[in-house]
Amino acid sequence: MDKLRAITIFRRVIELGSFKAAAEDMRLSKAAISKNINELEVYLKSPLINRTTRRMHITENGQRYYDHVRTILDELSHADLSIIESSHQLSGLIKVCVPMSLGILKLNPAICEFMQFHPEISIEVILNDHYVDLIEQGLDVSIRGGGALQNSSLKSRKLLDMKRVLCASPKYIEQAGQLLSLDELNQHNSLIYSLSSSPRHWVFRKQKEKKAIDLAPGSYVVNNGLALKQAVIAGLGITLTPEIFVDRELKSGELVRLLPEWQAESHALYAIYPYHKEQSQKVRTFIDFLIDYFAQ
Repeated sequence: MDKLRAITIFRRVIELGSFKAAAEDMRLSKAAISKNINELEVYLKSPLINRTTRRMHITENGQRYYDHVRTILDELSHADLSIIESSHQLSGLIKVCVPMSLGILKLNPAICEFMQFHPEISIEVILNDHYVDLIEQGLDVSIRGGGALQNSSLKSRKLLDMKRVLCASPKYIEQAGQLLSLDELNQHNSLIYSLSSSPRHWVFRKQKEKKAIDLAPGSYVVNNGLALKQAVIAGLGITLTPEIFVDRELKSGELVRLLPEWQAESHALYAIYPYHKEQSQKVRTFIDFLIDYFAQ
């Protein structure tokens, strides 16, 4: 048994969730994957994965072994990269997934600037507002909002906090009347971003006071931030959106901030990456650049 090969295969099976996916990812036959896992279990004298015809489940010993070998394999990768990358200019491909609206408005200009500093690096940008499995899709980085990570094979670094604002167009306010309190929100037409973690549940704070509003169905629901911005500018209603989307329109008066004394709960934007990619200098350099870019 080639032990290093076997534990590498074991790791990919666990991270991808199936023998078939690992076989496709590593360009091996499913039989070769099974053979290596079986030999590893015989060597360790313990089952690592329980499999049925439909599903597989990692055993308690399997989880413990995965946690150890993942660290070992990452250290080996780091040792290799420390030598390879120390004597070479940064180069190669970075595959990154970004939210469509934020990607077009803010992230893609940052990515283009990064490429000017590192002309030997190629970047494949995937614009997608939906959750994407980084490991399954072979991605290096995903930029998205969120909180604590549920997947232990992923890590994250915060890029920026995104303050959200309640806003509408002057045209809408003239027609529907001024919003005087949060309690009046359901008397107005709310424009909803459907991919939010809580599309119809908006939470606001004013000093120590907290108020949650459950919105009645509005006339416009959309899964894209740019489309939502166009709808609020057109005067269709009131929306809650990241300030970074509408900062220019708020300054020009095309949109009006409503109830500024109430602060909506902020969202944060993160760079998410597979645990083993932390050892890649080009990935680290890319994320460091984005953090510095937004800090400015």
